[in-house]
Amino acid sequence: MDNLKVILVAWVIGGHALLGYAAIGGWPYDEVNEVTFHPGVETVLAALIGPSGLFFMGTFYFMAGIFTPGSIERKGARRFIAERLVRLGTPWVVTALVVWPTFVWIAYNGAGRPVSWWHAFTHRDPFLDSGSLWFVGVLLIFSIAVALAPPVKERTITPTTVLGMTMLVAGTTFLTRLLFPARSGQVGDLHLWWWPQCLGMFLLGAIGGRKLAERVPDEIYRMCRNVVIATIVVLPVAAAFLGVLDLAENTGPFLGGWTWQALALALVEGILVVAGSLWLIGLAQRRLTGQGPFTEGLARSAYVAFVVQGPILLSLATAMRPLDLPAEIKAPVVGAGAIAVSFAIGWYVTSRRGASARSS
Repeated sequence: MDNLKVILVAWVIGGHALLGYAAIGGWPYDEVNEVTFHPGVETVLAALIGPSGLFFMGTFYFMAGIFTPGSIERKGARRFIAERLVRLGTPWVVTALVVWPTFVWIAYNGAGRPVSWWHAFTHRDPFLDSGSLWFVGVLLIFSIAVALAPPVKERTITPTTVLGMTMLVAGTTFLTRLLFPARSGQVGDLHLWWWPQCLGMFLLGAIGGRKLAERVPDEIYRMCRNVVIATIVVLPVAAAFLGVLDLAENTGPFLGGWTWQALALALVEGILVVAGSLWLIGLAQRRLTGQGPFTEGLARSAYVAFVVQGPILLSLATAMRPLDLPAEIKAPVVGAGAIAVSFAIGWYVTSRRGASARSS
């Protein structure tokens, strides 16, 4: 699980770096970027990497859900909530109120678009934008809700459970996006259009609990692996057949509303997030079992790396702005640099914290 967490955090940081230079957008640097990918390159990247973007965040919530009931049981609801308020609530508040508007302000001014810090804070869409820390804020809400609710009863996950959750996530995603289209903003950057997926996976992890933490059953692992691979292979072919070749112009009908495209996307997301999360957890349990001092250090650093990635990404992209290089070079350099710097900061912070704990 720890090794998988490191890979997922690195993937998120690298993915944000790519989105900053994509015409389709999805990361704040796209508001001021000086170059973008060639449309053909962006289409290829979307075909190779895009499907993972539909379910990797759900996997984070799935992992969190697996360990939440046990943590509540050990600590009690009151202590659990208090610790989550500090660990999750504090970074979100500091980022939304100070860090994120500051670095967006720096990026805008670096792009020759002079705005005041106050303007960067009050005119963001959505208000109280927290960058990648929206995940932390929403996880805090889910965690508190589960702690205050009756205890979750652990159950064995069966193929029927997987199918049922897939349809539930797909159906509620489609209905939610009638009101909150994909990529729309809400106050607090809540990503409500993604809640069916996130909450569904959080609850599936909580229901599976210790059994899933130990091992995803072989039958479910193989089934989910085959479904994910088949979906990822078919998806770009289907997109080409439907004429979705320019992502910046052709994706509108897929984002929400009474359209067959929105229903199709919701179904694909439901399939990928449920099967994909179970497959990734099972794959980690079978292939990512080795751990030494270095990998343990990376695992300890992962949460801090996730928290600090936003300012690092914007800073590196702004610093590279004067260089006359195409996006195909800048994006990978920014991504690799941000991954290295974010994990280095996480390593330093967690090492200092560990040293302080030992000395006390």
